[in-house]
Amino acid sequence: QVQLVESGGGLVQAGDSLRLSCAASGRTFSRYAAGWFRQAAGKEREFVAGVTGSGVITQYSDSVKGRFTISRDNARNTVYLQMSSLKPEDTAVYYCAVTTRGWGARADYDYWGQGAQVTVSS
Repeated sequence: QVQLVESGGGLVQAGDSLRLSCAASGRTFSRYAAGWFRQAAGKEREFVAGVTGSGVITQYSDSVKGRFTISRDNARNTVYLQMSSLKPEDTAVYYCAVTTRGWGARADYDYWGQGAQVTVSS
């Protein structure tokens, strides 16, 4: 079992930056690929960014590419999502997830956090 706890959400203005953190329990965190997803009100959950267990390879959705950066610190069992140049359409609940079955947008994620609200005002 892996428990994930997101933090760092909040209310910001368009153009601002924000960093989300996802702290994981367990001793073998580097075995898990990690991803960030988001779900806006009335919309389906969508993939935002993914990173391999080593942290070397990353993947982004087209909507955030160039503005968001995913990274991880396996010594701290933590995954980050640095968000810059935020737009009102980035408003959503952001979830982190981990899996040992593949990585990136097409993987099946086994464990999910509770979500962190990000609201971007215009």
